[in-house]
Amino acid sequence: MLYILSLLLGASLTLSYAPFSYWAVMPIALTSFIYLLHKARLEHAGKLGFSFGLGWFGAGISWVHVSIADFGGLPLAGSIGLMVLLCSYLSLYPMLFSKLAKRYFSPQVWALALPFLWLLCEWARGIFLTGFPWLSIGYSQMPSPLSGWFPVIGEFGVSALLMALCAACATWLINKRYLPPIILSILVYLSGWTLNQHNWVSPTGEPVHIAMVQGNIPQDIRWAPEQDWPTMKKYLELTEAHWDNQVIIWPEAAIPQLEPIAADYLMQLDQEAAENKTGLLTGIVNYNFETRQAYNSIIGVGLKESTDSEGHYHYPQSNRFDKHHLLPIGEFIPMEDWLRGLAPIFDLPMSSFTRGDYQQVNLLANGFHFAPALCFEIAFPRQIRQNLYEDTDFIITVSNDAWFGHSHGPAQHLEIAQVRAKEFGLPVMRSTNNGITAFINADGEIKSRLPQFETGVLSDEVQRVSGTTPYRYIGDLGPWVLTVLAFIIAIRLNRTK
Repeated sequence: MLYILSLLLGASLTLSYAPFSYWAVMPIALTSFIYLLHKARLEHAGKLGFSFGLGWFGAGISWVHVSIADFGGLPLAGSIGLMVLLCSYLSLYPMLFSKLAKRYFSPQVWALALPFLWLLCEWARGIFLTGFPWLSIGYSQMPSPLSGWFPVIGEFGVSALLMALCAACATWLINKRYLPPIILSILVYLSGWTLNQHNWVSPTGEPVHIAMVQGNIPQDIRWAPEQDWPTMKKYLELTEAHWDNQVIIWPEAAIPQLEPIAADYLMQLDQEAAENKTGLLTGIVNYNFETRQAYNSIIGVGLKESTDSEGHYHYPQSNRFDKHHLLPIGEFIPMEDWLRGLAPIFDLPMSSFTRGDYQQVNLLANGFHFAPALCFEIAFPRQIRQNLYEDTDFIITVSNDAWFGHSHGPAQHLEIAQVRAKEFGLPVMRSTNNGITAFINADGEIKSRLPQFETGVLSDEVQRVSGTTPYRYIGDLGPWVLTVLAFIIAIRLNRTK
C-alpha cells in the first residue's frame, strides 16, 4: 500500500508543472512522501523512493512516449518498454536519496540533511549519461511567491529550500505538531514574495525590435529531401513582411539542408538581410565533409554589427554556436555500433552529431549579443551561466518541439526558459518550429507568445537591461555551501542522538 501511495504522490507532481501550474501540489506531495518515508521500514526505503520516481517521471515526461510512438518506428509494446526503461533509470536517483536518508539519519535532523542529499542526487541526474535534469522540483515554483528566490539562489537553490521546508513540515507532522508547519510555510513563501518586490536589473537603452518565425513544419516531412526548398521558401516568405525588425530569429534546423549545400541560399539570405539593415539568426545543421562531423548549429547572417554596410556570411564563419549538450537517441546514439539497425528509433535522421565546446562566444546580430541555448540546453543553467559575458544582451533558445505533439512537454520547456530568464535577469527569446514561441522578459514573465501548431511571426519590442542577479554572480555556490554546512550540523546532531 505504501508503494502505491508513493507512486501516486510522485505522479501528482506533474500537476505542479506547466501547463497545469498547481504549484502548491509540490510542497504538499513532497511533505507527504517524506512522511511515508518515515513510516516505512529501512529495507523498504529504496523501493518507496523508486516507486515515487516512477510516478514522478512516468507522468511528468510521458511526452517522451509520444515521440517514440509517433516517430520511433516501434510497436506499442516496444515504445512502452523503452519508456519504462527510461523512467526506471531516472527513478534510481530518488531511490538512492531515500535509502541514504532512512539509513543514516534520524528524522529529527532531516530538515538539515535532506537538502544536501537531494541536491547531490539531482546533480548526479544532471551529469550522468550527458544529464537529464528535466522536472527538477524548483521549476514548479515559477508561478508561486517562492519564485522570488530564483535570482538569488537559482532553481537549484529553490529545490533545496523546498526540500528543507517539506522535511521540516514532515518532521513536525510525525510528532503531531500541526501549527509550526503552517507558520513556517507562510514565512518561507512570504520571504519569496518580498524578494519578488525587488528589481535586480533595470531597463537601459532603447527597446530592440525582434521578430521570430514559427514555420510549423510537420515532423514527418522535416527531413524529406523533396521538402527542402518548400521549407526554405516558406521561411523566406514569412520573413518578407518583417525585414523592418532589427533582429529576426528562425528556429532549430529551420534550414533543412546541410550548411555547405545551402551556401547559395545563405548568401542570398545574408545579402537580403543586410540590404534591410537587419541581422538574422537561424538554426541549421553543419556538416564537415572532410572530418565527417555534423553539428547542430545556430548561425548569423546579415548585419553582424549595426555599423556594417554589408552582410558577413561565408562558410565556414565564426559567428556560430554548436550545440554542446546532445540528446541521447535524438542526437547521438550511445553504444552506436551495437544499437544502429536494431530499430528505426536508433536510425532517426540527424542522430549522430558531434558536441560543440562547453563555452563559446555569443552570437552577434546587428550589434546585439545573444547567449544561445539549443533545445533542451536551456535546462542546464550552469552551462548558460558560463556563456554569459558582460556585453550579453539576451538569451536565445531555439527548438523543435514537433516531436512531442499535443503533450505537456512544450509547456514544461517554456517554463524552464522562464526560470532561466528570472535567474539571470535577462530577456529570453524562445523560437520554435511549431510552438511555443515566446518573448520572456527579464523577470521571467511571458510578454507575448504564438499559439502552438500555427504558422506565424511573433514581433515585439525587447528591453535590454543593466545590472545583475546574485545567482548570475555566484551560481550554485550559494546552495552548495549552505546545504553542506547544514549537512555537517546534521551529522553532528545525528551522532549526539
